[in-house]
Amino acid sequence: MHQHTSCGCGHNHTAKQPGCTAPRRPVIKAITAIPTISSISSIAAPTVVEASCCSATTTPSDDSPDDDDRSPAGERFSWKISGMDCPSCARKIENTLNKLEQIKQARVIFATEKLQVIATSDIQEQIEKSVRQIGFSLHRQQSSRAVSEASHWQENRAIILLGLLMLASWLISMIDVSSGKLAFIATTLIGLYPVGRQALTLIRSGSPFAIETLMSIAAIGALFIGATAEAAMVLLLFLIGERLESFAANRARRGVTALMALKPEEATRLHGERRETVSVDELSPGDIIEVAAGARLPADAKLLSLPASFDQSALTGESVPVERLVGETVAAGCTSVDRLVRMEVVSRAGESAIDRILHLIEEADARRAPIERFLDRFSRFYTPAIMALSLLVIVIPPLLFAAAWQPWIYKGLTLLLIGCPCALVISTPAAITSGLAAATRQGALIKGGAALESLGAVRTFAFDKTGTLTEGKPVVTDVISLVGETTEMLLLKAAAVETGSSHPLARAILARAGHLNLPIPVAEEQRTLAGIGVEAKVAGRLLLLSAPSKLAQLTDTQRIQVAELEATGKTAVVLVEERQPIALIALRDSLRADARQAIAALQALGIEGVMLTGDNPLAAAAIASELGITFRASLLPEDKVLAVRELTQKQPVAMVGDGINDAPAMKAATIGIAMGSGTDVALETADAALTHNRLAGLVAMVRLSRATHANIRQNIAIALGLKGIFLITTLAGITGLWLAVLADSGATALVTANALRLLRKR
Repeated sequence: MHQHTSCGCGHNHTAKQPGCTAPRRPVIKAITAIPTISSISSIAAPTVVEASCCSATTTPSDDSPDDDDRSPAGERFSWKISGMDCPSCARKIENTLNKLEQIKQARVIFATEKLQVIATSDIQEQIEKSVRQIGFSLHRQQSSRAVSEASHWQENRAIILLGLLMLASWLISMIDVSSGKLAFIATTLIGLYPVGRQALTLIRSGSPFAIETLMSIAAIGALFIGATAEAAMVLLLFLIGERLESFAANRARRGVTALMALKPEEATRLHGERRETVSVDELSPGDIIEVAAGARLPADAKLLSLPASFDQSALTGESVPVERLVGETVAAGCTSVDRLVRMEVVSRAGESAIDRILHLIEEADARRAPIERFLDRFSRFYTPAIMALSLLVIVIPPLLFAAAWQPWIYKGLTLLLIGCPCALVISTPAAITSGLAAATRQGALIKGGAALESLGAVRTFAFDKTGTLTEGKPVVTDVISLVGETTEMLLLKAAAVETGSSHPLARAILARAGHLNLPIPVAEEQRTLAGIGVEAKVAGRLLLLSAPSKLAQLTDTQRIQVAELEATGKTAVVLVEERQPIALIALRDSLRADARQAIAALQALGIEGVMLTGDNPLAAAAIASELGITFRASLLPEDKVLAVRELTQKQPVAMVGDGINDAPAMKAATIGIAMGSGTDVALETADAALTHNRLAGLVAMVRLSRATHANIRQNIAIALGLKGIFLITTLAGITGLWLAVLADSGATALVTANALRLLRKR
């Protein structure tokens, strides 16, 4: 018999029974028609601390646990941010706003370009002014309308203007050297004004070692030693590097923006036969909407009209449209393929399937990989150390060895620019952001860099059986009477006991009884016996559905019958009436279509598979032998936890499951992975989820994790290698300031471009 366990709410329920979940945090109710999308919980994310390119400022949240979801009380505000080039920009904004007295928490989500602020009062104007001063634009998010994109001229005018001034200065210098120097000085000062002003603002806001500060010092120093052309070139190359970073960041965010664009801005709402066009934010549960053929759903909604086909490919990756019947629910963002449909809205504003996926993406931003956190902390010591080293290069040779000041000032300024850790620090978040985006495109939601990093190290996958390796939709195959009573009556009695249960085996018995077209008897005093089964009174007689192993009253003949059923991979349950076994009911679940292929692909990657199930050993052995993996059977939830802990002592383990009883084992594993059709508790506990329910997604996740690891190593080698080469050539007097900027901006562009290759990973 299937295991009935306590869900933690203080009562015993049938496993997966609605209302049994007792999550630690609020969970949006699952929408049963599209579990692969709508079961994804809206999870509050902790404060985001992004990797900083050149900032050395410590924020209080840096050392806080990733799973700390507590947030202070106060007025909440949200903006769309424009102008962020890399994760360090998010850090600059947070540092600036956290200096304001009225702000309790400022959080920037780089992936979705969102600023969220909790403040003691309405200080939106002050926040917008502070952010504008450091070079970014805020747009209030009071509706779902997209912020208009900046024109090509607006994005590149600073580079174009400075480039033209550089060209003019060079032409003047060809005619008259002295006038050319003055022209280059003027060009440098014009280019330095916005950069220097931003550097001063960042210094006041607590980011004294930002890249803008280093560039300003280098440009001013170059002017003082007469390297006027190089001073202007430093600023031009810096602006070009920033623009390249912005382009790469937009490419990395394209998957998220495409997801946000799936939901239309307006909807057609019906009042009787009267139609009105309203904003999506005005829709509420119970509203009746009309969706034309070829149009996308503005919210999660229940189908009211005739059966229709819907294209879910944008959300689940399924290429074939899915037919939905009247009363079934369809997720926001899906497209009505063949007809105009009327639907009833079931989700509130901000709580649709798309919104829940975006919540997971935002949560992923907060869960950074260990290597990313290390490089972030490293940069805080590295940047001041480079500035100190640059100062020593400037003063020690002239003071101790009577060397000329000008060459060593020049070398010191060059070293200052070479030492900027932008490329090094962005190497990890760029790769991880691309890896997470690539996973999302392939139907795998991975909750952050820490989970993505852990996946690559996994050497054992532990699987639940029902609903994970199998379809989770068993059917009744045999009903064997032990007392001469008709199979129809025995089925009706079993269905009466299971009425109200949502367990897959219970649903199979109820479905088989429903085909009889006979009334199911009324059951009273139903109760679950943890680890045994479920019992109820029917027509005044006590009935029990139980696993055979829990019954001592079975005869030897009956046990042989049970063994014969289980030997063929079936699950047997016993119907007991007044302590007397009266029937054996056999059920069988089928393997997922891609289970064998997925297990074989994992084994080719050097990963072992083991099945952990509460089912009987014979049924488990039949499934395990088909897949070629080991198994442990007859496990209670606590037994699964012990088994996972035992496995993790040997090597990293991933636990894959879908049920409430799998959640503790997922938490005990190195990484937990939930099937998209699983319960809310399983999805919330898991570190990753397969939205399309295909086990082949596990192979894709592992490959993507390993590719991300390799990409990070490549990026670090590029960043350190270029800096090392230019450091040697600078001290040898071979290269100068403009090549130093090229070493930094060029390396940053290279590592970002290398990270973007992950978006094409299959």
